[in-house]
Amino acid sequence: MGKIKLAAAIVFSALSCTVFAEDISGTWKNIDDKTGSSKAILEIRREANDTFTAKIVKVTPRPGYTPRETCVNCPAPYTDKPILGLDVLKGLKDTGNGNFSEGKIIDPLSGKIYSTKAKLSNNGKRLTLRGYVGVSALGRSQTWIKSD
Repeated sequence: MGKIKLAAAIVFSALSCTVFAEDISGTWKNIDDKTGSSKAILEIRREANDTFTAKIVKVTPRPGYTPRETCVNCPAPYTDKPILGLDVLKGLKDTGNGNFSEGKIIDPLSGKIYSTKAKLSNNGKRLTLRGYVGVSALGRSQTWIKSD
């Protein structure tokens, strides 16, 4: 009887790992890959379709930098929208094992939109995003640090 309970526990454990997706919802601070400083505080939320969206909730002040108010050279529906409150990441899907893909991210300072994939650290405190056009090897990475 003990072996049956152990087998059932193992099967349930394996199923629960696939049923419950990683939840990256919450507040994150992004770290720029070029400067090493934070540019913004972002809030990630899970949408009804189980994708993730991130919006800018605070622009981080930096010495010698005057933040822009609106999305510069951005295509519709982002044209001239305020950067504060802007959904900059959309459609990010959990693909398992801390990996996410199929997202789109906009750089509100250039208006460029990039395909995005991400990897959550084992402790759930760092999210490494890779923005790219075409092939991810030609993109840039940015780390977001969990704030809450």
